Amino acid sequence: MSNTAPIQVPDIGDFDTVEVIEVLVKVGDAVKAEQSLITVESDKASMEIPSSHSGVVKSINVKVGDKVKQGSVVVHLELGAASAAAAPAAATAVPTPVPSAVATAAPEAPPPVPAAALSLPTAIPASAAGKLEVPVSTGGLPHASPSVRKFARELGVDLGLVKGSGPKSRITQEDVQVFVKAALAGKGTATGSSASLGGGLELLPWPKVDFTKFGAVTAQPLSRIKKISGANLHRNWVMIPHVTNNDEANITELESLRITLNKENEKSGVKVTMLAFLIKACVAALKKFPEFNASIDGDQLMLKQYYHIGFAADTPNGLVVPVIRDADKKGIIELAQESSDLAKKARDGKLAPAEMQGGCFSISSLGGIGGTHFTPIINAPELAILGVSRSFMKPVWDGKQFGPQLTLPLSLSYDHRVIDGAAAARFNAYLCSLLADFRRVAL
Repeated sequence: MSNTAPIQVPDIGDFDTVEVIEVLVKVGDAVKAEQSLITVESDKASMEIPSSHSGVVKSINVKVGDKVKQGSVVVHLELGAASAAAAPAAATAVPTPVPSAVATAAPEAPPPVPAAALSLPTAIPASAAGKLEVPVSTGGLPHASPSVRKFARELGVDLGLVKGSGPKSRITQEDVQVFVKAALAGKGTATGSSASLGGGLELLPWPKVDFTKFGAVTAQPLSRIKKISGANLHRNWVMIPHVTNNDEANITELESLRITLNKENEKSGVKVTMLAFLIKACVAALKKFPEFNASIDGDQLMLKQYYHIGFAADTPNGLVVPVIRDADKKGIIELAQESSDLAKKARDGKLAPAEMQGGCFSISSLGGIGGTHFTPIINAPELAILGVSRSFMKPVWDGKQFGPQLTLPLSLSYDHRVIDGAAAARFNAYLCSLLADFRRVAL
């Protein structure tokens, strides 16, 4: 029996192919089981493919830029005697995803980004015809990922006119943004025709500053994850008209219930968090206000009959959004257990792409850190996201005297194209009533 085994790409979720962006080993390297061999990237997530066995790399079958899919051979390993006896004909490995803030089909639930930090305007003016007027390319199919193609379509940009700066002239999202900036500045298109943009914003160019003139600096490149998440956050902020409704919920009794449940279930090892109650309450609010449990698809509003709730998980590699599926069918203890398990997998870098897809509504909690209110960025194609800040005690007048009230600040960001201010205020008010008296959830 040969002591050489191929290491294949395992199940990578819903992606047909993914691109190799890093090769982490070379021929002759000794690798251990679970050591990463390559890094692959789709338009939604990055993940590392580890080795399932220890051995020495005899050959590398991929290079940066290659497209691979499930079953593609990554490397051939020369195994030790013990490993060779246990190795199957084609050894496969379990992928180790690298967390990303936009890893769900609905990109990740992000922290707030100041509008001043964005290099594109919050709205692109329409021409008299209602679109960015650019000539149509007569060339072949442009080299770009599906997410970049969608981004270009949403902005009305013909990718045939955009020059790619990526490997093999691949068009990146930054290339599309540069093209749009040039059009907004009146520099015209690749064929020399100027773009008609109605209002003509005449934006000033991004300032170029020699920071070393003012003191010592250290240049630190953005990580790959921040580039991916930043591009999605940028798109969501630019293309969705965000409005945020702030409210405060009385969680005095709910916190007492949470403490009691934890004491009663101490032996089970399941710790009930406020997040579990928030997920359950949000499901009830989504049922009462179905337009929040929807997505825009062209000129249609897709009302979802399922309730998959995403929650932002802070990890050493960045923010990711695991999704709890069918949250309406699960109790508080089950939600607490599942959210805890998913958060741990996220921190360990073992969250699968399928576990970050399909969300209907997201929750981003800063309760363990601090703050009063903030503006969470909507996780496209979702229509709303709930931001939760740290609870605090405040005196409240009950008609006779002041009494202490544990108060939870809530920040609901919503897509104003579908949801108006009155609906958002009602959603938040109803959510607050559920948290103040959790018995209402059963009604």
